[in-house]
Amino acid sequence: MIEKLLKKLSELEQVEAIALGGSRAGTAYDDNSDYDVYLYCTAPVSEEIRKEILSGYCSVMEIGNHFWEYEDNCTLNHGVDIDILYRNLDDFINDVASVVEGFHARNGYTTCMWHNLLTCKIVYDRDGRLHAAKKRFDIPYPAKLKDHIIDRNMKLLCRSMPAYDHQIAKAVGRNDRVSINHRTAAFMESYFDVLFARNELTHPGEKRLIQLCRTQCTVLPDNFEDNLNCLFDDLFANPEKVSGDLSIIIEELEKIIK
Repeated sequence: MIEKLLKKLSELEQVEAIALGGSRAGTAYDDNSDYDVYLYCTAPVSEEIRKEILSGYCSVMEIGNHFWEYEDNCTLNHGVDIDILYRNLDDFINDVASVVEGFHARNGYTTCMWHNLLTCKIVYDRDGRLHAAKKRFDIPYPAKLKDHIIDRNMKLLCRSMPAYDHQIAKAVGRNDRVSINHRTAAFMESYFDVLFARNELTHPGEKRLIQLCRTQCTVLPDNFEDNLNCLFDDLFANPEKVSGDLSIIIEELEKIIK
């Protein structure tokens, strides 16, 4: 079913490349794993045309969601979900280039799109441009990018006045649980960005990060998983321990980046 759908989509004149991402691009998936499909288009494909094509393969369709990227979120007739994301290839390449060749660090998730490009499975590439982009960015991890990611995100974690550890402590002091949750999530974004940069690995996204660090990172903070679990356990049950938990996490992280 998915092969027939992708073949149908590749026949659209606006579509120049199609790639599979996520677990379906590799081998670590099962029959219930979602499909992440990236359509690189030279011009918009109308919602009417997309709906007409997808209705032959999908039992549920939400056409034109734009919460993150522009996409159609559907369920295939056999019950597996599929997310179809519509991208402009030039914009995507420029975004990756700003990181890989321009060394621009971000607030967490810096190398996610680079990872997406390197790990995607190309299923259609009319003019070979997606293959060319994949080859262009298949390079060793730039040292300057590594330094920039660590510098920026360590400042966010603990080395500046608006750092997350201070913000979390203030939120705990106010018993502002929404703010505690929000700032802790931001802390984790920068924390894992530093970890992957330290290990010269592209950032795989937001899922199974502890597991992926255990299996892929050659350098990890001492008691990496235990220290994180202590923080998570204490956030709302033992708030008086949170500042100490954060200090330990940061202290162990500082050791591996020195």
